[in-house]
Amino acid sequence: MAKVTWAVEGAVRTVLLNRPDKRNALDTEMIAELQAAFTKPPAAEERVAVVRAAGPVFCAGLDMKERSAKPMGASPIEAMLHAIEVYPLPVVAVVQGDAIAGGNELALHCDLVVASKAARFGMSLAQIGLAPSWFLAKKLLEVAGPATTRRILLLGDPLPAERLYELGVISHIAEPADLETVAASVIQRLSENAPLSLKAMKALIVREMAFRDEVPHADVDRLVEEVRRSADAQEGIAARLARRKPSFKGR
Repeated sequence: MAKVTWAVEGAVRTVLLNRPDKRNALDTEMIAELQAAFTKPPAAEERVAVVRAAGPVFCAGLDMKERSAKPMGASPIEAMLHAIEVYPLPVVAVVQGDAIAGGNELALHCDLVVASKAARFGMSLAQIGLAPSWFLAKKLLEVAGPATTRRILLLGDPLPAERLYELGVISHIAEPADLETVAASVIQRLSENAPLSLKAMKALIVREMAFRDEVPHADVDRLVEEVRRSADAQEGIAARLARRKPSFKGR
């Protein structure tokens, strides 16, 4: 069974993370399949794309078992998230459960997030000895602002969806039993709007937020790479897989 499936029905392209037994953790195959789903241009009748996930968890982030078995280089997740960000139509994430680390970024790279009150969002990288790239931190700052980004990154603890809704980080919140009803309403509303307007507005927003890429950040990239290849990162991932508390040494 495919780990990611996608299909178009009328005006809606639906992309499904389909690895519930692994909490929809993103391995290399899933990232490639997600990118492919958002690289294929929309048909004339399409108006909106929707990202969903099977099972109780939206996405637990990158597959740590796969990452621990390979050299800790850069993940291909950035190219996949960029494909979602620049997709010419609005993208809605329907988040029924936890969206952590890469799962958090996946949801926030969508244009609108409809979340269950049972869901939590977070970036636990500091707890396993890693750090986000410039690209990933940029998205957090864009949608959450500096204060909330500091809380999410530096503490690493997940925040309830309801709190992120109050802060304006996600667009819609629903009781778990009402999630599909609220999501359907949002998707229907988008599909009824003028398609040329939606495409122009999406392009406008993406372009106006691109200025952060022009800020010099090679030194920050080097710092993040040092963190990624550190002994602390290896220890943090090993501890997370073993479900024990890590012992960080600062090296």
